[in-house]
Amino acid sequence: MAANSILCIILNYRTPEMTLKAAAAALAEMEDLNGEVLVIENGSADGSWEALQEGVKARGWQDSAKFRLIRSMVNGGFGAGMNIGFAAGLSDGTAPDYYYLLNSDAFVQGSTMRRLRDFLADHPGAGLAGSYVYGTDGTPHRTAFRFPSIAGEFEMAARTGVFTRLLAPWVVAMDMPQAETQVDWTAGASLMIRRPVIDEIGGFDEGFFLYFEETDLCRRAAQAGWRTHYVPDSRVAHVGSASTGMQQWQRTPAYWFQSRSHYFRKSHGSVYAALATAARVAGCSLYGLRRLIQGKPQADPNHFLRDLIVQALWPSTRPSSSKSETRLHSPFPEDLK
Repeated sequence: MAANSILCIILNYRTPEMTLKAAAAALAEMEDLNGEVLVIENGSADGSWEALQEGVKARGWQDSAKFRLIRSMVNGGFGAGMNIGFAAGLSDGTAPDYYYLLNSDAFVQGSTMRRLRDFLADHPGAGLAGSYVYGTDGTPHRTAFRFPSIAGEFEMAARTGVFTRLLAPWVVAMDMPQAETQVDWTAGASLMIRRPVIDEIGGFDEGFFLYFEETDLCRRAAQAGWRTHYVPDSRVAHVGSASTGMQQWQRTPAYWFQSRSHYFRKSHGSVYAALATAARVAGCSLYGLRRLIQGKPQADPNHFLRDLIVQALWPSTRPSSSKSETRLHSPFPEDLK
């Protein structure tokens, strides 16, 4: 494979038609780039594999040198699925120069991958670069972040202007940068990663089933000396939460709490994790008081505060397969070209 090659990795989980649309947009841009688009059916067990196979054949992609479809029999989560892509590499057996992570509900806009790749190529110390992401209605999505902290947990939950101003250096979601800037971490919906970063720090921690996995990846990259950047002239249209249903959550699933706890414990230790949870509880309680007094609207899913406390005291089993079980299925028995 020629230099500056890109492997675009898209995970499908029960959204085959949307995944095919995301792949189509990525393939259109890939025509002028060195690389391939790899779609991984991530253990949907709902007929997605068959739907993807039919869609690929209908579009004639099975004969494309720039497209592959493979199947994981186990849904190990986002990080585990992306690790499958890292391990798969390019179809000629080589590793790409860059990995590009793209959500199945995200659509590149003509020069998205090129701009991210070129930015990393021009900035040797930058290891990861993310895009300006906006909804299909044009609404900007925040994708530039600071690392979570005790102060950040309190501010996020309190939703009170005076605390946001006082704790500005720790507010997790940054104001939308208008120009390229270094950030602590950026969303995995559209994320270019220089291959040496993965070679050096490894792939995603599969202890995260979903959420916080890219935060942890960027943190480990930073510890190894690699910077993460937000590149707003790389643009992606994003439906948002198509696979997880987060925007319609009536109640926060256990895996979100487990991923949050795993992040704080891994990054800072058990005492810090406990203090971060206490800060989140304090912030939620303060906002709850404002709801009673000022009639503020509900901001969290039902029973969030109670679930946060219960999960902190009695964490439940992560609803996914173990790392070893995920790897039993690589290489895969079904690989459609």
